[in-house]
Parts: sequence; C-alpha cells; structure tokens
Amino acid sequence: MLKFYINGAWVDPIGSDRLGVENPATEEIVAEVALGSAADADRAVAAARAAFDGYTAWPVAERIALVKRLLEVYNDRYEDFAQAMRLEMGAPIEWARGAQAWAGQVHIESTIQSAEEMVWEYARGTTRILYEGIGVCALITPWNWPMNQIACKVAPALIAGCTMVLKPSEIAPLSGLLFAEVCHAAGVPAGVFNLVNGTGPVVGARLSAHPQVDMVSFTGSTRAGTAVAAAAAPTVKRVAQELGGKSANIILPGADLAAAVTGGVEGCFGNTGQSCDAPTRMFVPRARHAEALEIARAAAGAVVVGDPCDPATTMGPLVSKLQFDKVQGMIQKGIDEGATLVCGGLGRPAGLNRGWFVQPTVFGDVTPQMTIAREEIFGPVLAILPYDTVDAAVAMANDTVYGLAAYVQGPLDAARAVGRRLRAGQVNLNYPDWDTCAPFGGYKQSGNGREYADWGIHDFCEVKALIGYGEA
Repeated sequence: MLKFYINGAWVDPIGSDRLGVENPATEEIVAEVALGSAADADRAVAAARAAFDGYTAWPVAERIALVKRLLEVYNDRYEDFAQAMRLEMGAPIEWARGAQAWAGQVHIESTIQSAEEMVWEYARGTTRILYEGIGVCALITPWNWPMNQIACKVAPALIAGCTMVLKPSEIAPLSGLLFAEVCHAAGVPAGVFNLVNGTGPVVGARLSAHPQVDMVSFTGSTRAGTAVAAAAAPTVKRVAQELGGKSANIILPGADLAAAVTGGVEGCFGNTGQSCDAPTRMFVPRARHAEALEIARAAAGAVVVGDPCDPATTMGPLVSKLQFDKVQGMIQKGIDEGATLVCGGLGRPAGLNRGWFVQPTVFGDVTPQMTIAREEIFGPVLAILPYDTVDAAVAMANDTVYGLAAYVQGPLDAARAVGRRLRAGQVNLNYPDWDTCAPFGGYKQSGNGREYADWGIHDFCEVKALIGYGEA
C-alpha cells in the first residue's frame, strides 16, 4: 500500500507522507497509503512520455487484444474489487458486487466492443482521416464510483494508443491499487500505465499543469474541475471533465405515480446518494403532491441501512466524516428554509452509533430557491417540488447551473417530448436499464466531453487529415 506503480514496477515514493484509509462503516483505519509529491508525478509522467511512441505505434488490433487480457484478469479478481470497495467506501456487499465491481467489468466490455466496430481511418475524397492517440494522459478519478471511472478512462485510453498516469482518490485508493496489479498481470507494457496516489492540490495539480501531459480526464466536483481547467490552460492541453449534478426527475400527470415515485426514491438513494447523476429533484403535479409524499415515505422506509457485510443491507454509510457533516448541514438547511421533512432528518439511524451512516431523508413542499433544490448534496436526500404545468416543470428543471442527467416518467410519447426540452447530457425515460454504450457527460457546469464506449475512445484521440493522400 506504500508504493506507486511507475514504469512497470512498484516503487517507493520520494517523500514520506502517509494517509490512513478509513472504513466508513466502523471509523477504523484499515490501511495506509503513501501520498505522492510533485516529484512522484514527474517520475510517472516521464515514464509515460518515454513509452508513448512505441505503444501508440501498436496496431489497433493489438491494443484491443491487450484490453481483452486486462478484462480476463479483472474478472479473475472480481471479488477482490468488490471487497475493496466494500471496505474503502462502505458499499453494501451486494451493491459492491452487482454495481461497483460490475461497472468496471461492463465498461471494459463495452469499450472493447466499440473499438472493434469503430472505423479508425477512412477516405473523404482524396483526404485520409485518421484517429490517433492524443499522447500522455492524466486520469484523475473520484471515490464514489472507483472502478466505473477508472475503467471508463483507462480502457479507452489504452485502446486509443495513449499512455497514462492515474491518480485515484486518496479517500478510496484500495481498488485503484488492485487495478494497477491487474494491468501488470495483463502485460501492459512498462510506462504505458502508471499510478501515483496523492491529493488533488499536490499530485492532481502537478499532473494538470505538467507540460508533458497532453490531456487531463477528470471526474469530481465542479469546484475541483475549475481548478484543473485553470491549471491546464497555460499548456492548452485537452481537458475532459465529468463534474457535479442536480438531476431533475419530472413525473408527468399520466405516470403511474406509485411506481414513478418509488423508482425515483430508489434512484436517489442508490450508492447512499453519492452519485453525480442521482435524481435528487423530483417534480410532481401539485394536485398529487401529498400522495407523492406518502409514497416516498413508504419507499424510504423500505431502505435497510446497516452493516455493509450483511447481504440484506441496501444502504451503507457516507464515505467520510467530511461528507457526513456536509449532508447533515444540508438537511438542517432544508429544515431551516421551510421544507416539509417527510422522513429521515438529522443524526444517524436508530441503533447505529458509529460509522458515517445517515437517515434516508425526503423533503416535500420544496421551492426552487431553497438550498436543497439548488446545491449538490451528495447524500440520500430527496427534494420533492410540486408543479402546476408541464411547462413550469421543464422551466424549473432547467433552472440550474448543472446539466449532467435528467429523468422523465410517464407515457412514452409525452416523456420523449419533455426529454427533448431538458438541458442535460443524458435524459432517462421511464427508468431504463443502464446503457454503457450511451454517451455520458454533461451540459453547463456539469463538464465537457463524453465517456463510455466509442464516445470515450474519441475523447482520447486526435484527428489527423492526410490531405492529398489519394484514393485508397
């Protein structure tokens, strides 16, 4: 846990800074990791730069074959990943297996499939269009979906022909270290994949500003994303960002209210509410607002909060005391600003006296100006807002600085029409299955660029035109 993976080997850090990794369900330190310095980041970038020319010259088919080997090793270590995320972020074990570890697996699979179907070069008249790896990439990933975001960056970067330095979140670093072991076992060439643990203000800032880094792919808060963009600007490197969200969920008058509200509560509370695309603002017809609150109360009551090791648990703790305190503060703001507390509220659930557990919380009678309707909470807190007309619901849904995701429930034709009007990168109609081939990314302050499948591959590519190439 106290080494970094640089140039195909586990190496000692240059400095001696350490950080304890907390199990948020018990508040116990379960591991220790080294915190890197700018000099460690420089070492990793130098390794990636030295490896780039040789690796990017590999034929696409060989790069795809490499990622297929990586997938095989990932699958062999699948349970290890689930247990790591159960430990480092408090994910309930069934969620860790069926969502967190699965996300890494399915994104690698989708990237492979898309790469095999992708047209990597083609003729446009006498010009030849080529897609080539952009170069050395800094990959900065968050703690809330560790394997989802690592796989969504590493797999397309490898297939595009890039070399990279990964900085996982220092809060949940164990699964990232496991992923480095997978890359090594799969035979990723030395220097192509490197990992340095550390903080955003130190390692993240150095990677973002580094003159030998050609691209930064960042997932995290909008606040941190602006810092990354500012650090990257002087070297005019590409910056792809997946940032915050405050996703609207419009329940149309023709929807099955019980199913729509219940599904919305479950979507908001999944991953303990720690998802940037969670449907945290629910809009319901004013005439059915009281009914919706009772449905939401019942749905929240069905959530089982507790020990992540228990298969019956459906909600674990928040990731840290910092996150716990933030969510408690937002719940207090909801109360202070006059929203109706339907269920949940301040403090831990009954019977849980340690760990960063929170009560699944629902507010009704929320107005668009309230803090809980405008700011990202990143916890299991649902705001229900009544509306008078569909036009009013759309206007309120779009009245946000964010635009990552949105949700619409109701008759399909009506849902489609409303979906076209929402300013968000993904609009989910009637709670569809997770589509890992659909582009994922946001409008406005939710970021730029797109991830998943071929969309992610394109983000890691430059486009070259060979003019005068002639007929193929």
